[in-house]
Amino acid sequence: MNYQIELRHLHYFLAVAESLHFRKAAERLFISQPGLSTQIKQLEQALHTQLFVRDKRKVVLTPAGEYLKAEVEYMLNHLELTKKQVQHIGNGELGELRIGFLGSAMQQVIPDLLLLLKKRFPKINTTLDELSNTAQLNAILKDKLDLGFVRLSRVPKGVALAPVFEDTFSLVLPKNHSVTAENFKGMQQFKKEEFILFSAAYSPLYYDTVMSICEDAGYVPKVSHKSVHAQTIFKLVENGLGIAIIPTQLQNGFDMAVKFIELRKIKQRAVLSVIWKLDNRNPVLKQGVDLLLRN
Repeated sequence: MNYQIELRHLHYFLAVAESLHFRKAAERLFISQPGLSTQIKQLEQALHTQLFVRDKRKVVLTPAGEYLKAEVEYMLNHLELTKKQVQHIGNGELGELRIGFLGSAMQQVIPDLLLLLKKRFPKINTTLDELSNTAQLNAILKDKLDLGFVRLSRVPKGVALAPVFEDTFSLVLPKNHSVTAENFKGMQQFKKEEFILFSAAYSPLYYDTVMSICEDAGYVPKVSHKSVHAQTIFKLVENGLGIAIIPTQLQNGFDMAVKFIELRKIKQRAVLSVIWKLDNRNPVLKQGVDLLLRN
């Protein structure tokens, strides 16, 4: 029997592909396990290809299944985007721009972009999602985001990368630290200090850059704590658990017992870039990119 691929087959396939467990996927979909197995079998027959290897202990995607998973994720995400854009256009709006960002982008770049969009394109809606560099890039590739604000030095083929803001770095010290802006002589003064950094997994470029700042001063920093939140880093510094190095703009908006010393004389800079997928078909993406690159 020849089966036609229907939308439900793709939803069912993705549920199994994500959980690699038929019973759990069936519970998530609110259908019986035999019924789910039947739907997957129909999909495999329609494609003339095995998608899963099943035995009593585990379920594994075949190479064809791995490929289909990525394509189905993209298709379903794009279908959801299309649905939302149709609704926006039907309501007399231009569409929706989905923006991902690192926390430091909220200090200046994101507010400026939102104000420009509101002024020049009031019929464009926006959504914001604070995510790590890796999560933003994955969401861009899977069509879940339109724009991402990241600290990355390279991106995969098919993704555009453009710098939008260059910042200095600043030291973060407890208020009572003996080093001040007046007696600061260089990073060599902190050779014996413990450092608190953003996690390498959250921002590899930032992590490597901070390590290079210390290495230029003749030592490898001892990292005592890592976090993905600036407020957590500042709180740890405030309590004397270490010192930190952050993009200078990130100090704005916090009121804690810490002090900042801007590192103006070092060569390293904190570069914030915007990324977007070159074949993204969102009708309002161009307006957002044009605003960013013109201003």
